[in-house]
Amino acid sequence: MQEQRIVPDGGGVIREGEQLDELQLGGLRILQKKQGFRYGMDAVLLADFIRVQPRDHVADFGTGTGILPLLLHGRGKGARFDALELQEDMAEMAARSMALNGLSEVIRVHHLPVEQAEQVLARCSLDAIVCNPPYGTPGTTLKNPSDTLRLARHQGADGLVMWFRVAQRLLKGKGRMAIVYPAMRMLEVMEQMQAAHLTPKRLRLVYPTREKPANLVLLEAVKDAKPMLHPEPPLIVYEPDGTPTEELRRIYHLTD
Repeated sequence: MQEQRIVPDGGGVIREGEQLDELQLGGLRILQKKQGFRYGMDAVLLADFIRVQPRDHVADFGTGTGILPLLLHGRGKGARFDALELQEDMAEMAARSMALNGLSEVIRVHHLPVEQAEQVLARCSLDAIVCNPPYGTPGTTLKNPSDTLRLARHQGADGLVMWFRVAQRLLKGKGRMAIVYPAMRMLEVMEQMQAAHLTPKRLRLVYPTREKPANLVLLEAVKDAKPMLHPEPPLIVYEPDGTPTEELRRIYHLTD
């Protein structure tokens, strides 16, 4: 393992074209670009779904703004985090978010592709990995002209296959990896996990409303586990009148 390539936190400075948003979770804040990729509901649902113990060492593959480590920390899930991000500007901004929250020593941001994670993380060192990957695949979706949005939303030709292989090497025995992905591609991603010796164990389908088909799946796999899938109750996001369901309000810690 090489010397760790942690992104400098830049003193937590807010730069032109950025804004500082409140997460409404333990006073945590996050920097986001005013024009560009911003975190969405899928990250919030994933942070609620994954099983992480307070003492765990967690990695985030493709951290973007750094939202997932912040949400997990705010929920008391995990003791230390390593967040990997391919885009230099996003990694640098995420590092400044951690500095603004006083978390630079707890959440370390690395400007590094997931495929090179073993430069900064030892094999069999992680308790859990969380991943909100790009959903687009080459040839199936239109590319966004913005480089930041394009890289955040579109996978390379190998899709998630390499990421799952890296995850298998980094996880401890029975370590967990959880992702959020389009429901219509659930079978594809489960097959890729199994090929990397990550056994899908829990899944939860996400429905916009009770009347609409599922559009997302929350999926957790365990390294070298026996095959036995445990479906969880469906997650309905909105009532027919457009208001959040009780379950969504719980996840967002909303109160009347």
